[in-house]
Amino acid sequence: MRWRTTVALMSVLVLTACGGSDAAITAPPGVPEAECSTVTIAVNPWVGYAANVAVVSYLLERELGCTVVEKQLTEDASWEGMAAGSVDVILENWGHDEQKKKYIDDRKVAVELGLTGNKGVIGWYVPPWMAQKYPDITNWRNLNKYAAQFATAASNGKGQFLDGDPSFVTNDAALIANLRLDFTVVYAGSEDKLIAAFRAAEANRTPLIGYFYEPQWLLSEIPLKRIRLPVYRPGCDANPKTVACDYQPYDLDKIGRATFVDSGSPAATLIKNFTWTNADQNAVARDLTVNQLSPDRAAKRWLDTHRATWEKWLS
Repeated sequence: MRWRTTVALMSVLVLTACGGSDAAITAPPGVPEAECSTVTIAVNPWVGYAANVAVVSYLLERELGCTVVEKQLTEDASWEGMAAGSVDVILENWGHDEQKKKYIDDRKVAVELGLTGNKGVIGWYVPPWMAQKYPDITNWRNLNKYAAQFATAASNGKGQFLDGDPSFVTNDAALIANLRLDFTVVYAGSEDKLIAAFRAAEANRTPLIGYFYEPQWLLSEIPLKRIRLPVYRPGCDANPKTVACDYQPYDLDKIGRATFVDSGSPAATLIKNFTWTNADQNAVARDLTVNQLSPDRAAKRWLDTHRATWEKWLS
C-alpha cells in the first residue's frame, strides 16, 4: 500500500494530557520473562501502520525486554531491507504478490507471519456533499461529465485526481488512461495532506476526487463516498499497464525475515500472534493523530482496555 502518517512524525507531536502513566503492563500469570535481543521493524508511511508499530513495540519492550529499532521505509525498501538483513518484520503488508514470489518463494529470505486481522480496501472517493448533490457521480461512467469541476492549477486543464504519498502503490494513472477518463493524477505528497484535502473539500464544499482506503480513522469522521469502478475479478489487475478494474480487497498480513523467525525469539511469537480489527487500529491511529498522543501513550490506552486480546499474543 499505501495508506498514511509516519511514526517519525508522531514523535514530534505535542503530547496532550490524557491521564495514566507509562508504567509497564503486568504480564499475565504463567507467562515467564524471556530474553529478547534487538527487533528491527520497518515503518511504512501511513498512520494505520504506525498504530500497529506503537502497540507491538510497546509490548516487545515492556513485556519481552526487547530493544526495538524502527526504520522509516517505503514498502519496496522494506522488502529489500529484509533481504539485506537490516529489517526483521513488516507489520502490515498489502498484497505484493511479486515481492512474495521474489523474497519468499525464490530467495527464501522471508516468510509469512499470518494475518493482522485487518481488512484492506482501496478505492476512489469523493466527499459526501458531492455524492448528495450529484448522485450519479459515484458511477465511473459519469466522471467525465464532471471532470471540469475537478480541474486545478496542477492538473493541466484536466480533472485532478488526488493521490497521497508517491511511494504508495496505486493503479490510478493506468485506470484513468484505460477507462478513457479526462483526469490526471496529482500527488498530495503524504497521507496527512490527503486527509487534509478531503476534510477541506467536505467543509468548504469544494470538488475533490481521490484515492483513499480503509482501515483509516477519517472514515468514522467523514463518510467518504466510493466511486463504483468496473468490478474486480481475480487477475483483472495482473498487468499494471492494462488494468481497468477496481482494486482487490486485501486480508492484510505480516512478513518476517526468515532467520529472525527461525531464531526462536519470543518477539517472533508475539508478532505472529498479533491480530486485531480495523476498529482497533483506527482507535489507536486516531489517538496518534487527532488526540496527538505519543506512540507509547496511545498504545497503552488501547492495551489497558483490551487485556484479554493482547494476553493471547504472548504465548
